[in-house]
Amino acid sequence: MTGPAAMAVVIPAHNEEALLGAALAAVSRAARHPALAATRVLVVVAADACTDATRSVASRAGTLIIPLDFRNPGRGRAAGTALALRTLDLDPSAVWIASTDADSEVPPRWLAHQLACAEKGWDAVVGTVRPQGWNPALTDVIRRHVREYDEAGHHPGMPDLHPHVHGANLGVRADAYLRCGGYPALATGEDHALVAALKASGHRILRTRRFPVHTAARLTARARGGYGDHLGRLAESVGKLDRGAVPW
Repeated sequence: MTGPAAMAVVIPAHNEEALLGAALAAVSRAARHPALAATRVLVVVAADACTDATRSVASRAGTLIIPLDFRNPGRGRAAGTALALRTLDLDPSAVWIASTDADSEVPPRWLAHQLACAEKGWDAVVGTVRPQGWNPALTDVIRRHVREYDEAGHHPGMPDLHPHVHGANLGVRADAYLRCGGYPALATGEDHALVAALKASGHRILRTRRFPVHTAARLTARARGGYGDHLGRLAESVGKLDRGAVPW
């Protein structure tokens, strides 16, 4: 099967000046992989209700920026994806949409892997994450989380299979994305909703533990129900976090 002619990396960001630079540097490194030599890569930052230097960081990195005032990750991802498709102006079947987050760093082979999956006929790739940058006092909590995360959905005969969904590590062919209605306007869970819609409509979805994305282990969640919120609740459950006292 012919692979996509272009890939768009869409990153929603709300006041992420401290972490966005590293996220964009990691995406840039992944875009320079030799496997992508003939593939155009466009990076879009959806700067949503930002009051800090997020847009300046994105501008210095040479990304396409769409300023928004939604404070809604679902609408941010959708708007960023729509801008990418307008800018590329290609048949959607020739475009792959990769999603990550502004507090995350993708591995060097991240885009090359998604490209290879697209060439094999997969409509979507659903990956995993790994926490990074936690307060040393939370080491036991993070280790417990990683152990439970890795054990979830484990099947001896299919070690790559997993039940997780993260906007920080997700990819989908644009025509499949559009047929499913794209990202819904949800404050959290827009990634789960998209994958559920893809599954319900019979698209081929690859769940893989290969090439996990490293994401910030901060406990002050930007979205209730998201990854940071899960870590925060886990820390609270073992008495390691007072949300009113710990700035993490």
